[in-house]
Amino acid sequence: MNIFIATYGSRGDVQPYIALGKGLQAAGHEVTLATSERFREEVEAHGLHFGYMNDTMLAILDTDQGREMLENTRSAFAVVKRTFSMMKQVGPLQRRLLQEGWDAARQCQPDLIIFHPKAYGGPLYAEKLGVPVILALVIPMLVPTAEHPHLGFPDLKLGAAYNRMTHALVKRLMGLSAGKPVKAWRAANGLPRQGRFDVLHTHAGKAIPVLCGFSRHVVPPPTDWPETVTTTGYWFLDGHDHWTPPPALADFLAAGPPPVYVGFGSMAGRDPQRLGRIVIDALQHAGVRGIVATGWGGLQIDAPLPDSILRIEQAPHDWLFPRMATVVHHGGAGTTAAALRAGKPSVIVPFFGDQPYWARRVHALGAGSRPLPQKTLTVEALAAAINGVDAGVREKAAALGAAIRNEDGIGNAVAQIEKLMGGA
Repeated sequence: MNIFIATYGSRGDVQPYIALGKGLQAAGHEVTLATSERFREEVEAHGLHFGYMNDTMLAILDTDQGREMLENTRSAFAVVKRTFSMMKQVGPLQRRLLQEGWDAARQCQPDLIIFHPKAYGGPLYAEKLGVPVILALVIPMLVPTAEHPHLGFPDLKLGAAYNRMTHALVKRLMGLSAGKPVKAWRAANGLPRQGRFDVLHTHAGKAIPVLCGFSRHVVPPPTDWPETVTTTGYWFLDGHDHWTPPPALADFLAAGPPPVYVGFGSMAGRDPQRLGRIVIDALQHAGVRGIVATGWGGLQIDAPLPDSILRIEQAPHDWLFPRMATVVHHGGAGTTAAALRAGKPSVIVPFFGDQPYWARRVHALGAGSRPLPQKTLTVEALAAAINGVDAGVREKAAALGAAIRNEDGIGNAVAQIEKLMGGA
């Protein structure tokens, strides 16, 4: 098959789809991955064809205004308010991204389209080309259920009606956000008028198959999810088995017991220097060895470090995390998955978005500490959380890691895609 994958966003929105694309390619399929230009080199380095989409939307999110919109997310309503405040700026960019995604899809001429919800043009392109479409998720955020609220809402234990309402509200807000660009694109490309836009259904109302790229051991599938939804396991982008660490890192690991990793990716917050000071002081206060990753700007460290702490830019998580005692991170879906698969306890410092959800899930599973929101993070709280990781937490994290390692998320996803296409 010739398969077109469309995704957009940060590294966590792209890397799992590269992994899925590689799995499809290994199974004999031709794969084009369309995403932001900033990931072109990485996509092509893994042997996939690249489909161009511009970088402007992500550049806006890198500005102070964008960071303010992302980081001040006390509730789903706050997110919506800030999103709509930027619509005049973002609206034209959405239309441009829709057109660029279409240009890439038309050039690919695929037999199948797989899309991330942020690349919501996927169903439109599939309709125009007359090919099947599959929604691929790495966060359990779009398929409604009566068993728990949408991850952006508090779990108020108010029952099924409240839970359904939160999912319906998110669906409605997504329709409002994407409605105008979708309507304009359909008109410009000769497609019939459509009712309210919905990424879970085609224009004719048929349910779109959904692949969930996370583990059922971490997020058990709700019993009321339809048969069109399949939880496959995580889509890990591996290949670092033979990675050679720099001498400083290799020497540090050999010089003592497993250290505590601390890294917040690109989650710089409003004051990365403050976070850097808290991290260094907390590691010393806890009396542990530490490796601090400053790559992507999440932490900034200016002062000289003691011999018990090593600063690195970055290192492959699949290589580094199994060598750690504990992993302190921001709770991004990919980093959380990597820490869980390594069988290591997590101390999660969530910033925004889905990160508080993953922090709560890890704690509920017994594989990590209570969430420590970055805005109220203190030296004492972080040190206590690191020292609070006891034998019971380590045992549960190790067992969960073994279960995740026994899953073949990419293999399961490829098999399901081929099954769906066989039926199509």
